[in-house]
Amino acid sequence: MTGRRGSSMASAIHLEDVELQDSEAGRQPVGEARDPEFYSMEEAVECIGFGRFHILLFVVMGSAKIVEAMEIMLLTVLSPEIQCEWHLEDWQVTFISTMVFLGYMICGGVFGYVADKYGRRKMVFGGFVWASYFSLLTSFAPTYGWFIFLYSMVGCGVAATSQGFVLKTEFMPAKYRSSLLPLSTIFWMLGSMIIIILGITVVPTLGWRWIIRLSIIPSLLIIGLFQFIPESARFQVSVGNIRGAVATLRRIARMNKTSLPDGDLREPVVTEMGNALTIINPTLRRTSLLLWFSWFVVSFSYYGSDLSSSELLEKDLLCVTNPDPEHSINPNDEEELCYCNPLTMDDYKTLLISSLGEVALSPLNIRLLNLLGRTRSMIILQVLSAIFFMLVNICSTKIGFTVLLFLLRSLIAVNSNVVYIYTAEVYPTSVRATGMGLCTSFSRIGDIIAPFIAQETE
Repeated sequence: MTGRRGSSMASAIHLEDVELQDSEAGRQPVGEARDPEFYSMEEAVECIGFGRFHILLFVVMGSAKIVEAMEIMLLTVLSPEIQCEWHLEDWQVTFISTMVFLGYMICGGVFGYVADKYGRRKMVFGGFVWASYFSLLTSFAPTYGWFIFLYSMVGCGVAATSQGFVLKTEFMPAKYRSSLLPLSTIFWMLGSMIIIILGITVVPTLGWRWIIRLSIIPSLLIIGLFQFIPESARFQVSVGNIRGAVATLRRIARMNKTSLPDGDLREPVVTEMGNALTIINPTLRRTSLLLWFSWFVVSFSYYGSDLSSSELLEKDLLCVTNPDPEHSINPNDEEELCYCNPLTMDDYKTLLISSLGEVALSPLNIRLLNLLGRTRSMIILQVLSAIFFMLVNICSTKIGFTVLLFLLRSLIAVNSNVVYIYTAEVYPTSVRATGMGLCTSFSRIGDIIAPFIAQETE
């Protein structure tokens, strides 16, 4: 049974910590009774179980996905608007996405290291404040240059909020991870839908600047809820703050109406937190390389499908028989450097329906994780995503395109969940945030390339 669980990575956090920290962790060998005088961090988390605290944590940290989705989807909604206002060429619009993801890439690794050094909660909280502040400034951008700079700073802040997944994973009992963590896609879907609805209602009446200002509201609400979220007990114990970790665990136990195991918490003090060399040591090197590539593929697939769908809808390149007159492009008008084709109501409906695909396969996601484990699930989902990417290239009606896009985004969202969960589980506490941050940085390489590929749909 132990070997089977190890192969499926169901308890990978515990297994990796044992492997890297050896018997100094104070844990008992598998199959032997626990020392009644002491308990480990893993035993405390499992003993507390799942309760009210985890529901609150799931909502608050899951809402980080709402903010991230809103900031990313803003690019899809705003691209036609700012192209018209500042008379931009296609490559200039694409360059905005490139700079946003470049800021995300640079800050992802840096903030991951900071989170391992100084705490997950501080990093996530600071990320929300940072992203909200620069989002507000972006809405007042007077020129194209200022817009690029300010929005890249927003991407930097969003990179810090992604550490909320680490914080959530470290508090979650192992048996609930494969069931609850995939449900985070609900929050991503909500963020996407909020922006699309704002695009329908706000952009035609108040303009694109107000949609940015209104998108800050969820971040401000989450900042207010942060007072109920403690620092990761795993992080506290890894830096030697045993008293703080016990206080955090007792607080959670009270909320869940449970209790800690008998005895005292015993865990080794990690002498070097956030050491990136640990990620590429012989034990984790192959895993890290495969994860970096997997994150690249997932992000390239997601943003490639998202941004290219916007291009296809905006320019009416779906091979339909009777194109919408509002989307017609005059190829003989060589003097015009840009065209003003804002997304129509039908286009917004297509994006809205495809956004529902983010959660359509969540039950399948949970089933795959429990039956096949993380690695087999990733293989199957990546193959299916590749097949549906090829199908999207087939000329079809807008209805056919909507259906294919819906299924494609469903598969990519499920694959993204599996990659996120596997990454958070496979790295030990001492470098978990750094590992997640570096994976995020590699994923942004795919994001940077995706907008240029999307432009080729023209």
